[in-house]
Amino acid sequence: MRIVLAPDSFKGTATATEAARALADGWHSVRPGDDLVQLPMADGGEGTLDAVTTAHPGATLHEVPDCTGPDGRPVTGRYALLPDGTAVVELATASGLPLLEGRLAPLTATSRGTGETVAAALDAGATRLLIALGGSASTDGGTGLLSALGLRVLGHSGSHMPDGGGALVTAATIDRTRLRPAPAGGVHLLTDVTNPLLGPTGAAAVYGPQKGAGPADTALLERGLGRFAGLLGGDPDQPGAGAAGGTAYGLTAAWNATITPGATAVADLLHLDDALADADLVITGEGRYDATSLQGKAVGEVIDRAQRACVPVRIVAGDSTDARALTLLSLAHDDTDAQRRATHWLFHAGTVLARSAGPTTG
Repeated sequence: MRIVLAPDSFKGTATATEAARALADGWHSVRPGDDLVQLPMADGGEGTLDAVTTAHPGATLHEVPDCTGPDGRPVTGRYALLPDGTAVVELATASGLPLLEGRLAPLTATSRGTGETVAAALDAGATRLLIALGGSASTDGGTGLLSALGLRVLGHSGSHMPDGGGALVTAATIDRTRLRPAPAGGVHLLTDVTNPLLGPTGAAAVYGPQKGAGPADTALLERGLGRFAGLLGGDPDQPGAGAAGGTAYGLTAAWNATITPGATAVADLLHLDDALADADLVITGEGRYDATSLQGKAVGEVIDRAQRACVPVRIVAGDSTDARALTLLSLAHDDTDAQRRATHWLFHAGTVLARSAGPTTG
């Protein structure tokens, strides 16, 4: 049998790569003769960089030291350069919420470190950019990122604005003269959200509270993003413009970037359809499988493509509302243990699925 293993991450417990490997090891312990293809998935959030580099043996990973973290402390950025000149950048690496270590900064958090990572990729010769936007710490409209690329957001006195979405209410002018050009192959933004920049379903209203914004902070961020949009132009109502605290909006308006469903883009990069063409079974999964899993997320993308290819699907999840999913909780009989030893139980899930596949092939 030929099995495609395409799980998303089990957030906080196992990366997609770790999940695929554990499932594969479990399966092979029962059916060592089967052909297993590991394609760890992502949807534009956590794990996108690892998923893409795992599927491209010719990819090279590069570190960018001393990038500006979301709270100004130095962090190390990372990007992958693929053989065709595409650079893959994961925003959360340099500008992600976990980097704040619980010290949330809703008004001052910046996306500047991601811009510094992008600049390094361009300096290294990248001709096309894929930027995964999940996990942002900031609501700055991408101003920090764009400032690192030469855009100047100025106050009424002509002075530089401080980083962070809270300062945008006093923005007066935008100077694009020093903004470096986008790469010739274009800029593609990977996200699994469709929120616009502004309004009750926008970046500040929906995601600001998750980043520490109280009601007054949220209102201030909303006004600032509105002011920034009035100066920069573009389309703040575009679905997905609110991704990563409005970073998607900033990049579409300033760099003519395109917003792409992250799971679709990653599946294409991984050549998932080709892998499914001669597969007998696909196994996918994530930490929590429910109705939202089918709404633009990686697992839903895998299921949809497998169904189109007429390949049976098995789902492994940490927990699930769907009785068809094999859950780590049902194997461990203890939620804490299922999370603490996720890779152990993923291995066990692989053995269970392999035994259900029929006689071994040797």
